[in-house]
Amino acid sequence: MVVLENVVVVFLAGLATALATGLGALPFFFFDDISSRWNVVLWGLASGIMVSASVFGLVQEGLAVVDGTLVDAAVAIGPGLAAGVVLVVVGHELLDRTEVHPTEYEEADFKKLVLILGILTVHSFPEGVAVGVSFAELGLAGVPDGETVALLGLTLPVLAVFMTVAISIHNIPEGVAVSIPLRSMGVSEWRMVWWAVFSSLPQPVGAVIAYYFVTLAREFLPFGFGFAAGAMVYLVATEFIPEALEDGRELPRGGRPELAAGLAVGVALMVPLAFV
Repeated sequence: MVVLENVVVVFLAGLATALATGLGALPFFFFDDISSRWNVVLWGLASGIMVSASVFGLVQEGLAVVDGTLVDAAVAIGPGLAAGVVLVVVGHELLDRTEVHPTEYEEADFKKLVLILGILTVHSFPEGVAVGVSFAELGLAGVPDGETVALLGLTLPVLAVFMTVAISIHNIPEGVAVSIPLRSMGVSEWRMVWWAVFSSLPQPVGAVIAYYFVTLAREFLPFGFGFAAGAMVYLVATEFIPEALEDGRELPRGGRPELAAGLAVGVALMVPLAFV
């Protein structure tokens, strides 16, 4: 039975990642524009963190759950990896048909906002799933001390902390991307913060759904870890890296040095996860 307190913790973690999107609007309180160079570095940092967290955290955790040979592990995790990729591919297809520009947020009526939120759910649901799955061992007895961390009076899985931080960092440049067109419309800074957070609101919902699923049917836990890892790695390859290169197209060498630097720092930050 899923304990309500655990669900609240997972929801708050997902909400924290959504609120982090609002940080992308904060620089506009002080500057008229954001440097493309720093935006590329942030995309690289988020990419490095998320790929490393997926490989060192989600996949490694999935392998640890499977008590068998490498073939057994591949059979248990592989379908999840494939399903995660399929989710992102389908999501991209749907978004390409119904793409919503941030300028429409400010101009939309209630019905339009509900539709927009539905579209955004397709976009940000995988990130929420990754957060929820990473909390799978929350509240379980027998979890080694080295795999938990005390935070704000709570004992949390280390993987969950890493993944929440990773998604939060990824959301900051997304918040910048949402805020730039709103800035051109003369939208106030605090409303830009709200719309940036609004764009990631489905994440806490996705986190709770994923957490509930993997705790309700623990035999599907390897599938859940694989699902989140597949979605994250594919998102980085098809969305984050291209977005970074698009932002850096006018920089020397297309912003690749900045992207590489961000990736390297992101991977370095996540390396300790491989030894937990």
